[in-house]
Amino acid sequence: MRVVARPDGTSAAEPCECQQARRVARLLDRAKIPPRYKHCTLQSFEVGRHSHESLRAAFIMADRFVTAYPLETDGKGLLFTGSMGVGKTHLAVGLLHALITERGARGLFCDYRELLKQIQESYNPSTHITELQVLQPIFDAEVLLIDDLGYIKPTEWVWDTVALILNARYNARRTTLITTNYPNLPAAGASGGQESTPASRERRMADSVMREESLGDRIGERMRSRLMEMCVEIRMEGKDLRQTVKRARFS
Repeated sequence: MRVVARPDGTSAAEPCECQQARRVARLLDRAKIPPRYKHCTLQSFEVGRHSHESLRAAFIMADRFVTAYPLETDGKGLLFTGSMGVGKTHLAVGLLHALITERGARGLFCDYRELLKQIQESYNPSTHITELQVLQPIFDAEVLLIDDLGYIKPTEWVWDTVALILNARYNARRTTLITTNYPNLPAAGASGGQESTPASRERRMADSVMREESLGDRIGERMRSRLMEMCVEIRMEGKDLRQTVKRARFS
């Protein structure tokens, strides 16, 4: 701590820069951002002259979100959609990083596939961990980043789990950032007021095989609709950046 003089002649104690740096470091560590994405910041998100205009718009939206958080965002989040390799995870992680370092948010990175795997493993008595213990940090995170939503093949259990997570965060008005490779479109055959039964969902899943699958197909139309209440969509288009970077090789 350090003592600073106020304009009115009084003094007050303020955290020193080293304390603030340690606090930010702890928050980043607790966010559990994978090593592969540790370098991902808003500053390192490159938008060149020949980049698709949607990438510039996405960067601007993410940057503005940091400034607006938390009062103006009011619990809303962002949904990053687009094909593989356009930079969705980089930008989302960069946004999470900025919210932690600049706004002091308690953030958490969550890989959708790994989360479902951990929940399933909690059902094994030998693991000595409960489903609630796995999910509680997901429920409580001030800012949660769910990466690759919809990757797992949809089943009744997957849909129920997604519903549990999204509804809990929706009711708590907590900020959720999401990336997905699936277009933000309704499930096959979905229509307003359509009855949702196991049989009807199976029919829609079968229909989706005949066309490109949508986010509605992967997480269920009801949860896609809920997601639209929780997040502002950011569509990202362009070339697969993974095809333009130097490929991995052995020296």
